[in-house]
Amino acid sequence: MSLHSPDLPPDLLPLAQMPWFKRLAARFFGHGLTRLRAQHRASWLHGQADGFRSGHTAGFDYGYKEGRAEGLEAGRQVLLIRDSRSTEHPAPQVDDLLFDDWRLPLTAELKKRIKADVARLLPAHAQPSSGQWKMIFSDTPATSVVAGAGAGKSTTLVLRIVLLSQYLGFELDSMTVVTFTRESRKDFIQKLIEMFALWGRTVSQKEARDLVRTFHSRILPMVRSLPGFERLQAFETLSHRAGADEDDAQGNPFDLRINDAQRQQLNACYYNLHQRDERFRELIQPLSRHALQLKELERDHPDVQKRVAVTELAAQRDEALCDAIEDLWFRAGAWPIKGIEPKRQVFEINGARFHCHGYIKSLDTWVMLGFDPRENPQLSRPGAKLSVRAEWAVKRTLFQAFCRKPLIWLDKYEDSKRLLSAVAGDVSAGPGFDYKVKGELTSAPLLDCFVAAAGFIENLGLDVPEAVGRMCFSSNDPDRYFFEALSRFWRAFEDHLLDQSPPVMTYNRMFALFSEHSPENFKLLDDALLRPLSHLMIDEFQDVSPQIVSWLRASLREVRRRSAALHTGRGAQRSSLLCVGDDWQSIYGWRGSSPSFFMAFNKQFPSPTHTRVMLTDNYRSHQHIIDAAEHIVRGAAAIPGKKAKASGAPRLASPVTVLDRDDEGLARRLDEHYRNGDTILMLYRKSSDKLLIDKHIQSIVNVDSSLPYPQRRLRQMTYHSAKGLQADAVFLLGDCQHLTSSPYKNQVYRMAGLGQDGDTEPYDAAQKDEILRLAYVGITRAVQHCYWYVDGQDNQAANAPKASDRIGVGKPFFKDHRRARG
Repeated sequence: MSLHSPDLPPDLLPLAQMPWFKRLAARFFGHGLTRLRAQHRASWLHGQADGFRSGHTAGFDYGYKEGRAEGLEAGRQVLLIRDSRSTEHPAPQVDDLLFDDWRLPLTAELKKRIKADVARLLPAHAQPSSGQWKMIFSDTPATSVVAGAGAGKSTTLVLRIVLLSQYLGFELDSMTVVTFTRESRKDFIQKLIEMFALWGRTVSQKEARDLVRTFHSRILPMVRSLPGFERLQAFETLSHRAGADEDDAQGNPFDLRINDAQRQQLNACYYNLHQRDERFRELIQPLSRHALQLKELERDHPDVQKRVAVTELAAQRDEALCDAIEDLWFRAGAWPIKGIEPKRQVFEINGARFHCHGYIKSLDTWVMLGFDPRENPQLSRPGAKLSVRAEWAVKRTLFQAFCRKPLIWLDKYEDSKRLLSAVAGDVSAGPGFDYKVKGELTSAPLLDCFVAAAGFIENLGLDVPEAVGRMCFSSNDPDRYFFEALSRFWRAFEDHLLDQSPPVMTYNRMFALFSEHSPENFKLLDDALLRPLSHLMIDEFQDVSPQIVSWLRASLREVRRRSAALHTGRGAQRSSLLCVGDDWQSIYGWRGSSPSFFMAFNKQFPSPTHTRVMLTDNYRSHQHIIDAAEHIVRGAAAIPGKKAKASGAPRLASPVTVLDRDDEGLARRLDEHYRNGDTILMLYRKSSDKLLIDKHIQSIVNVDSSLPYPQRRLRQMTYHSAKGLQADAVFLLGDCQHLTSSPYKNQVYRMAGLGQDGDTEPYDAAQKDEILRLAYVGITRAVQHCYWYVDGQDNQAANAPKASDRIGVGKPFFKDHRRARG
């Protein structure tokens, strides 16, 4: 391609094509003319031509490049097909919902008709509130109802059943209402029968009992349907009592007192395991030695500080004291003890010499005899200023604080028999000694401790040997031996129970068979066993354990999996769950329950839709009672937005009265309320407190107990036993305190995923909240009056968290009459 125009005259060649001397001359003259501002036509023409050519070339190059680029882009837009498909291959999402996406068929017309019927059939004071109607009419598959104390939840729950059955045609055998205790079950059955009668329908006792159940009475038929387990018995309901009603035997699922029939099985298993398992025998030895030895006492303990000053004086009278104590044991036929060598070994305590009474060679342990509590506490040695009991108490305190040799201190004559069995190796009647796991308040027979610890671990949904294998203890901690022994014993015990005829199984083992860890076992169940779980209504849901939650979720998944096959030809279709509870009334964490499942209900029970109902009306207490209880409990983690209000006609609101412990004053005040015709609840934390109070109110107890049961107006029980009850006047005896730390429970709590992330003591943290909830339960039993008698601080509880720390100073709902604290 030519870079100059063919139309130019030949004499106007580009300068670049001219001979070099001509180019030099042209530029020289052109430059000179330019300076003279003269014009030379040829030069001008050559310049014009050069400009034209260079501009044309540059323009052509630019245009060509731009046009070519635009053309290519236009061509791509027309010809290139963009592929928007993903290069990844994700799997389909998993449907982990427990329910189908459905709604209860409640039309506006039907709701209007139901409300009209309730207005006609129920008295004015029993008409549901707006919140209660929301609970009754909830149409989602999953519903959680936060019902505070005195919220009238039982009546509302019965109306929900009437709605499902009378208006929607759901069969009663498609439903289960779960209550936690035998008493609450009986009350609910009666309410159900009476409510259906208002609608002209007769519900028999059997129909009502089949509908209103405990968790335990639902799991038992499931296991009994398995081959070989048709006559299975639950360990918790074993009894030598003829005709025991096992459906009613489970009063409180968190309360297990070992009876004779149960202890017989425990002892038999222990004997067999002790005979055949060498490692188990090795583990029992240090436990026995630790259990029998005198427990240490801190040297800064006030009793030690008080008695150490008389160490020398006590040493001077010690041999005479030993003689007096031995004489008492000898007269009681409890000394000498076979297997114990009578031997006055000398011990040095702070430079002073004291003596013991005997030596056990097999245990390499010394023995000290104590003052039996049945002896006269005023008994004295001739010429002694102190009683024998007081002298013995001084010596015992000094040995607890300063003796570091292995020493067994026998406090009672009966202890000699138990020690004799332990020394002789006789295990036919069980271990023969008590044990105290760290964190527990009291010691108990070793096998009772096994049952309690295994129950706690299993309530958390854990396997005992697996959990024990994940625990960690210091090398000198006796609990290390305890839990290894528990692991071996518990597996042997479950096998031992199954070998009985008929076979026996613990309830926890039953729930584990049908938990989320064993979904394949549901394939063995007939539809008839699952259909009653289609529409579940659970009361006191805040007290469920992880074990129960796992069983519930697994059951609901199986109900959904069977789908239409489970409901063919029935009015009740699909499945639903309605849970009623109050996280502020969760008080069984010490046995493995947790309010976290209720607080995180939507997450724990995934559903296409959820409904939450807040019942804030309190039909029991006046506002001061409500406000005082809520003020105490607000320090605990809780569902947000809770605030109850007194319902009904306004009443005179008397504040919660807080007083120092005064048993005589309590008795006078209680007598006054009883003579005024009030119903009374006296709640205590320790059985010893009840015995002390009984001395002062015995006359009232005698009068009240002589009346027919419905007319009795005085009831005495623990805080825990009072849930669900109420009285005109409530007397609270003792504080609610978290006294100990439980290393093993903290560990298994973490294993179960309970507590806050990173919390090394999640169980202890939960218990600090629980003491506040326990006080809330106690206060909210009161209809009109509440008196709280708080103990003075003792050495054990001086720094322990307690509910009374939350009493509001200057609040109108508290009247604090306690003396100023020093």
